[in-house]
Amino acid sequence: MENTNNKSIIRRFVEEIENTGDVSNIREFISEDYVEVYESKRYNIGIKGAIDHVLGIRKVFPDLKLIIENQISEGDWVVTVYSVTGTFSDDWFGMKPTGKTITFTGVNIDLVKDDKIIEHGGAANLFEPLLKAGVIKKN
Repeated sequence: MENTNNKSIIRRFVEEIENTGDVSNIREFISEDYVEVYESKRYNIGIKGAIDHVLGIRKVFPDLKLIIENQISEGDWVVTVYSVTGTFSDDWFGMKPTGKTITFTGVNIDLVKDDKIIEHGGAANLFEPLLKAGVIKKN
């Protein structure tokens, strides 16, 4: 069954935290037991890790703007399809910044319990945008 409240929590998190870089009220959205899932591994990073993640992304893309294209919810799960635009301005996973604007799309999958995000995972389509921006070079 669709849960519009959980979709609203994710939407507000995007608008108030990710799109501003202001993590001062992140505890309103993120559980103390927050987990990020990456390559099928679970990382218990908590609120401190969530703050580090948001600030890290904002350092790389200081003008980051995430737009929610669509959301689907089922029970406590929310799937968000999004697009992001930002200027690649700092080192990122060994890649050097270009100062160019990059736009990419992705899908996030979040688990929300008791009005807090407790688990986050997803995937972003970054290869082609990074190739076009000259971050990744063809041989």
